[in-house]
Amino acid sequence: MKLQELLKCLHPIVPYKGENPEITSIENDNRKVQKGSLFICIKGYTVDGHDFAGSAVENGAVAVLAERPLNIDVPVILVQDTIRAMAVVADAYYSQPTKKLHLIGITGTNGKTTTSHLIEKIFADAGKKTGLIGTMYTKIADQILETKNTTPESLTLQKTFHQMVEAKVDLAVMEVSSHALDMGRVHGCDYDVAVFTNLSQDHLDYHQTMEEYQRAKSLLFAQLGNTFDLNKPKFAVLNSDDPASDMYKRSTAAHVVTYGIDQQADIQAQNIQMTPKGTTFTLVMGEYSYPVQMQLIGKFSVYNVLASIAAASVSGIGMKDIIRSIEEVQGVAGRFELVNAGQDFTVIVDYAHTPDSLENVLKTIQHFASKRVFVVVGCGGDRDRTKRPLMAQIACKWATNPIFTSDNPRSEDPNAILTEMEAGVAGESYQVIPDRKEAIFTAVKHAETGDIILIAGKGHETYQIVGNVVHDFDDRLIAREAIEGR
Repeated sequence: MKLQELLKCLHPIVPYKGENPEITSIENDNRKVQKGSLFICIKGYTVDGHDFAGSAVENGAVAVLAERPLNIDVPVILVQDTIRAMAVVADAYYSQPTKKLHLIGITGTNGKTTTSHLIEKIFADAGKKTGLIGTMYTKIADQILETKNTTPESLTLQKTFHQMVEAKVDLAVMEVSSHALDMGRVHGCDYDVAVFTNLSQDHLDYHQTMEEYQRAKSLLFAQLGNTFDLNKPKFAVLNSDDPASDMYKRSTAAHVVTYGIDQQADIQAQNIQMTPKGTTFTLVMGEYSYPVQMQLIGKFSVYNVLASIAAASVSGIGMKDIIRSIEEVQGVAGRFELVNAGQDFTVIVDYAHTPDSLENVLKTIQHFASKRVFVVVGCGGDRDRTKRPLMAQIACKWATNPIFTSDNPRSEDPNAILTEMEAGVAGESYQVIPDRKEAIFTAVKHAETGDIILIAGKGHETYQIVGNVVHDFDDRLIAREAIEGR
């Protein structure tokens, strides 16, 4: 694509009439620039892309998008905000790929990963070619790619959607983080269905207040648009049991479909029964009802399933097909995942890293716990500090044997994080073992027949970040090693 043609999306009032080289790629990392690239200068928290424009030109960039004048030998196109401009340019360069996909976005504090995987499975079972973008990985048809952020930046995102279109993908489902919404990473994404799971305390290190956190998530629903298209209707799928849904309903012009358990909803679960092997409930939709017998455990799992059912239903999948897919799901990696190495006690690994998610998992365990409940839990460094005493309080309230340990301490002192956790549970009974491996081994060593161990916080993660070093670390493998070593 020629530069002048590409920039029409940015300069409708004063068109760009400078040099007109052929643009063969768009990059915001000077190390990835090749001959023919348009380089976009992004000012980040630690580095400024403007400082690397010269290097980008040396690597082959034929034009640069920047916020200030630069002394380089290729055209420099000035814009007020390169992050916003990058989303527009990426969408244009890749020919607006999301308009060619059925796109489902999921936002919420907890449940995004499980819900996205459930939806992806429903569509795959219905014979659709699917794509998925989320915390664990990116999937393009049958290809699995690593991912760095829950929601990639706009340039990576549009390139990924373009690859999905090229691979003949029918439906893409993605997790949409509050950070991504606030930073404009999803600008240009043409969502057909937006799903809200729940809202509880998290990410206050970034958003500062719960009100601002809630507002950021509302952008997903506002960005569904303001028109009614009979050929391509838009839907907002909202959790009727969560008060934040009232705000999101007011934020959108799209059709609203609700799901829930306690409050009246379009799609509702009744007569919920839980066992260590799964959960049953009656799915009620108006005058229709359907029995559901799934292998997933817990009330929080029912919410995730209801959200998935709603999203699939408004997208045209039949209810019997949806339920058949849901009942086949054995679980999602790192989400209430059992570690079984022949032991006579139960070990569960879960990604629960917020007060609400930790409490949900521990309360679910209470439904079938007959003896002691161990919980190995920590809090991440360089993240919301206010939730640390809350996590400790929940651990002490719902577990008989809490063990506080390191999560991903990052640049913080692990002992300082643990001290902040302890501040919330003065006088309570617990252990502090800073080394996570030692903490897991200790829980396994002392577990007896019928006990339950929950290892919380990291779930599917296969690493631990200490300082600036990323270490190999998988709670599931460490737990198995501890069990087999008994």
